[in-house]
Amino acid sequence: MKVDVKEFLKPCSCGRKHEIVVDDMIIESGAVSKLPEILSRDAYKNLQNIVMICDENTYEAAGKTVEHLVPGLKKAVLDPANLHANEHGVEAAKNQLDQIGDVDLMIAVGSGTIHDITRYHAYERKIPFFSVPTAASVDGYVSTVAAMTWHGFKKSFTAVSPVVVIADTDIFSKAPMRLTASGVADLLGKYTALADWKITHILTGEYICEEICEMEYKALDALTNSLSGLSSGDAGAYEELMYGLLLSGLAMQMTGNSRPASGAEHHMSHLWEMEVLNDYIDFYHGEKVGVGLILASKIYHKAAQKMRRGAFTVKESMPVEEELIRVNFTKLGMYESIMEENTPNLLEKVDSQKLLDKKNEIAAVIDEIPSAEALTEMLAKVDGVRSLEDLGFDESFQEKTARLSPYVRARITFMRLLKFYSFYEEVIKN
Repeated sequence: MKVDVKEFLKPCSCGRKHEIVVDDMIIESGAVSKLPEILSRDAYKNLQNIVMICDENTYEAAGKTVEHLVPGLKKAVLDPANLHANEHGVEAAKNQLDQIGDVDLMIAVGSGTIHDITRYHAYERKIPFFSVPTAASVDGYVSTVAAMTWHGFKKSFTAVSPVVVIADTDIFSKAPMRLTASGVADLLGKYTALADWKITHILTGEYICEEICEMEYKALDALTNSLSGLSSGDAGAYEELMYGLLLSGLAMQMTGNSRPASGAEHHMSHLWEMEVLNDYIDFYHGEKVGVGLILASKIYHKAAQKMRRGAFTVKESMPVEEELIRVNFTKLGMYESIMEENTPNLLEKVDSQKLLDKKNEIAAVIDEIPSAEALTEMLAKVDGVRSLEDLGFDESFQEKTARLSPYVRARITFMRLLKFYSFYEEVIKN
């Protein structure tokens, strides 16, 4: 599957001129063999000091092949044990890069963590990097931010997207099924992310691009139609999944932020990663997003039912729940950080009367999200993580997570808007 990136730069009905920073994107069997030809192009032929960043596992999966294809390649091979996109992972890579010396180009060979570490250093050094994904596990390959847990806080650092993505089906289709299931969950999370975007647009007039939304819905349709192919090892199904994940990253580039790809489901994942309610849990990003998606879907559909019945009221305003934040975000500096994230209060932009006037439109958007039961069945097809219990939590985490997660990011979601409604307490509980 050769992706024509120029297609994403055509004039758009939303009136904005979309921009992307990816020059080339290849998804096909044997794609990695094209590395020498790509490096010989005018844009890259003068980049001679090339470093591959990988870990010991991804070196075996694809790094050895890349090393063979690129004469003179230097490498930073990280220990995969307890390797995460955090200050420790960044420092481990920095130590090896400092020993290597001059670097003109990096090649990230791995999945989400390796890519976030690489994009962080590429940005710091103001150099380009190539992407060689070893699993269809996450939608952040072409992200322009590095999502990291930094000293206990979930933060997004300004970083860079790869300029070239070389997704070799022979490599990423051989990844452990758990990684693939994580990618499926991350992509399915766009259902609630897009709903959050649409509902906020209805209420506040926030910019939205219908063509970007439609692009993502088509990728979701392709994914849901090919889930059985993933479990049977069908190469075409894997390419559809990888294409959808990369498309999600391009949607973020075209929008200029993560709005098309990250909503309430991601905020739940971020909350668990910040270890506010829980200790550390050893699960992939997409696995946590998938559980957040199912919880959000369940809560949103319950709210839509209440809206259609019409017997509810809304508050005139919804201030930031400062005491709730103080009591729960107790790690050193976390309360102050969360309050800063929520100043000014984004809900001040919301005219609460519109929550009543637009109830049918909001409910119609929620109808576009598959039910929690349907999403659970989809993830079951790839043996994915799909419940709080799977993560090691009990059912009480639904209410706690729904209550706190909207505050981890300065973004309006329906999960946060629910705080206006008189039925709020009822819908967030099991």
